[in-house]
Amino acid sequence: MNRTHTNGELRLSDAGKTVTLLGWVAKRRNFGSLVFIDLRDRTGITQLVFDETISEKIKDVRNEYIIEVTGEVSERKDKNPKLSTGDIEVKVTSVEIINSAATTPIIVADETDALEDTRLKYRYLDLRRPVMQKKLMMRHKITHSMREYLDSKDFIEIETPMLGRSTPEGARDYLVPSRVHPGSFYALPQSPQLYKQLLMVSGFERYYQFARCFRDEDLRADRQTDFTQVDLETSFLSDVEIQTMMEEMLQKLMKDVKGMDIEIPFARLTWEDAMNRYGSDKPDNRFGMELQEITDIFTNCGFKVFTDCIANNGSIKAIVVPEKASMTRKEIDKVTELAKKNGAKGLVTLKYMNNELSGSIVKFLSEEEIAKLVERLSLKENDLICIVSDKWKTTCDVLGALRNHFGAELGWKKKDEFSFLWVTDFPMFEYSEEDERWYAMHHPFTRPKDEDMQYIDTDPGKVHAIAYDIVLNGYELGGGSLRIYDGAMQDKMFEVLGFTEEKIQQNFGWFVDALKYGTPPHGGLAFGLDRIAMILSESDSIRDVIAFPKNANAKCPMSDAPTAVDEAQLEELHISIKD
Repeated sequence: MNRTHTNGELRLSDAGKTVTLLGWVAKRRNFGSLVFIDLRDRTGITQLVFDETISEKIKDVRNEYIIEVTGEVSERKDKNPKLSTGDIEVKVTSVEIINSAATTPIIVADETDALEDTRLKYRYLDLRRPVMQKKLMMRHKITHSMREYLDSKDFIEIETPMLGRSTPEGARDYLVPSRVHPGSFYALPQSPQLYKQLLMVSGFERYYQFARCFRDEDLRADRQTDFTQVDLETSFLSDVEIQTMMEEMLQKLMKDVKGMDIEIPFARLTWEDAMNRYGSDKPDNRFGMELQEITDIFTNCGFKVFTDCIANNGSIKAIVVPEKASMTRKEIDKVTELAKKNGAKGLVTLKYMNNELSGSIVKFLSEEEIAKLVERLSLKENDLICIVSDKWKTTCDVLGALRNHFGAELGWKKKDEFSFLWVTDFPMFEYSEEDERWYAMHHPFTRPKDEDMQYIDTDPGKVHAIAYDIVLNGYELGGGSLRIYDGAMQDKMFEVLGFTEEKIQQNFGWFVDALKYGTPPHGGLAFGLDRIAMILSESDSIRDVIAFPKNANAKCPMSDAPTAVDEAQLEELHISIKD
């Protein structure tokens, strides 16, 4: 192969040069004595011109054939401003067919009508599409920028094991049977959490890893069974120092990848403020429509649903949706179903039109309550009011979901706008009514705030963690915390979580033992690399930025994994399959 240039490289300044190009045929157009071919590689497209003296050699060439051509660069008469090479074309003097191609089952172009499962089945063809190659090349730029920053701050890249042991308190593990230890299993890592803390015990001080992680959980647009974390851990730094460093890294990343200057420090919200204002612990603050507390207005109202809620220490909140008072009954019913799907028993909707409030509950409200509501919510003509009354957390969750729904519907979630923020001061524990026990909101190695330790035995719900999430456009990009570094506090955490000494030793003994030998104060976080790439490439699905992803049913349509295996393999692993 004697390629002199790539197909996205040539410009008008190259006119007159003799060049040799290689690539795939993206498009062929016949015009009698002339044949035009768009030749594609990962850098772009160059238009080739074949006259009658050479066109016979390509009479059988069609899309996705690979050819090598030599010719002279010349100025195009009909320039194409959409192409970086649109000012030139190459008049071909010799051509060689390197390989033929069958008719492809999908269109290899930015616009394709193939269904997602078809695209995944023929992923190697789907990845030829320029739009897909740009996404994966952007992913590379992201990792390159992050590595550059972390290396400049004396972080050391260290790999941790892919085969470890199963531990409780997380998502379901993927288990790997051991052939040499019958009946025993490795677990694929959900994250390198314990290993990276042990690296701090080992004295490395600053570690990072682009870590493959595995979680057996239901999939969605921003989640995969196997994914990549940018995993970080540091010693002797405060939470604010860690956050500041990460802001600098993201500032560099946005400049390197998107050419954008973003301001730091980022906005900061406590978890409680985020829930109260946005109904989410990963709020999208590109738009307003914040939740508003209205419980006090209805203390003595005639609507029993509200008074019962107040009597049970619940919360009544509202969001105001502009220009939506004209919604039909059918449209309101769909929104009500969305509210119920997110935990609401029902949804109250009111409309403000012609300076009057209307809706099914207005007859239960006094003039004073109506006036207070209009004033509190600063209502304007054609506003729709959505009200939820329930336990505080349920009220926040439901209205947060409705806020996101309407934000998208109103076009306020602009893909080319990027807004970062920190959410801090998460609760240390969350209580399960079903299990009648406390669970760690993050993981049992998160350090609680010193000032909250007074509540650890009497009211664990009042204990806050030194934990923090970095949020972008309503997505959690990453999360982390300061860690527990002394044995006594770790024992107390296990006690609150209901771990027996036997269970501690069985699951974490190897880790807890390490805390006895001079563990430094440490903390870190992990970024979801796939999610970062999805947002910055303005994709709708995380699958677009992963080379070979699983579909929504956790299958790979290309290889058909997971599949059954031979009985001999199962016998060797001492495994039998139940019907």
